[in-house]
Amino acid sequence: QVQLVESGGGLVQSGGSLSLSCVASGRTSSIYAVGWFRQAPGKEEESVGVVNWRYGSPNYIDSVKGRFTLLRDNIKNTVDLHMNRLKPEDTGTYYCAAATSEGGPGYNVRGQGTQVTVSS
Repeated sequence: QVQLVESGGGLVQSGGSLSLSCVASGRTSSIYAVGWFRQAPGKEEESVGVVNWRYGSPNYIDSVKGRFTLLRDNIKNTVDLHMNRLKPEDTGTYYCAAATSEGGPGYNVRGQGTQVTVSS
């Protein structure tokens, strides 16, 4: 199985920056995609950015394009999310997730989550 451990997050003022890091371990050979998702109170979970594990460029939701950068390193088994020009609406719990060939469909492995709070 794959395990994901996130770090980073915290409290930042509007317009500031934060970086999140996710390290994958275990059967990383089973990963075919990774991404960051977020859950805000009272809102549905949304996919912030996702990318194929081995090639290609990330896809982002419109609200973070130009502000967030997802970097995956399939040698170091890391998936980082660099967030700039943060807004209060970016507040939420951020999860690193992986789609693997083991388990169910979709992003079937996720980390414990890390809180990001952007104050106005």
